[in-house]
Amino acid sequence: METTELAHQRKVEVCFSPALFPVYYSSRNCVVVVIDVFRATSAICTAFQAGIERIIPVSTVDEARQYQDKGFLAAAERQGEVVEGFELGNSPFHYMDKDLKGKELVLTTTNGTKAIERAKAADHILIGSFLNLDAVCKHLVELNKNVILLCAGWKDRFNLEDSLFAGAVVEQLAQTDVYTGLADSSLAALNIYNSAKSDLNDFLKSSSHRNRLAKLDLEKDIRYCLQTNTMDLVPVFKGNGLSL
Repeated sequence: METTELAHQRKVEVCFSPALFPVYYSSRNCVVVVIDVFRATSAICTAFQAGIERIIPVSTVDEARQYQDKGFLAAAERQGEVVEGFELGNSPFHYMDKDLKGKELVLTTTNGTKAIERAKAADHILIGSFLNLDAVCKHLVELNKNVILLCAGWKDRFNLEDSLFAGAVVEQLAQTDVYTGLADSSLAALNIYNSAKSDLNDFLKSSSHRNRLAKLDLEKDIRYCLQTNTMDLVPVFKGNGLSL
């Protein structure tokens, strides 16, 4: 059993790429927050706010098609666009339909569901976005475990928007008396966030994924995903899917 002292010396690390996750993950006794601000985790949170019952994340389009062939509602995105043969991708605006309430969805995306797959070894997996920032931080404090903030990035590469959200979480956790162990990765994310938090949209104006989405005429999605604390919910991975 942990001593009282050790129970209040939790660590926070930021994994800036799913490819690095095996380096950071060494114990099941931790919480992994999967982050894909543009747009998978923002879309997942939006779907649950709209009343969707469960989301099954899968790594490949082929897996999504197999579920689709069995009659499941399925969504697939690659390179920022909806995959041919699917009606839904990973735009949050796809998941504001009241007809989705109570349904189960199978989802595959370029980066977000890949990060979830990497995190499956952990006991606790949460979905984080700016939309549910405070709710995620509150849940982490309640769990009182070491935290890995896993940035989905872009095809295993670093990106700014996920790192900004990680920094926002670090800022809140560092204000508690529980999370006293801030790794260098957490300090780096915090410094990036402190440079950007007065205007996230402006800070990201030259970022690669933001420009990638802008070329696809998805500025509306970008603005939506950068809203803060519009919902009080935290999707959690249980069994083979996400639920509240």
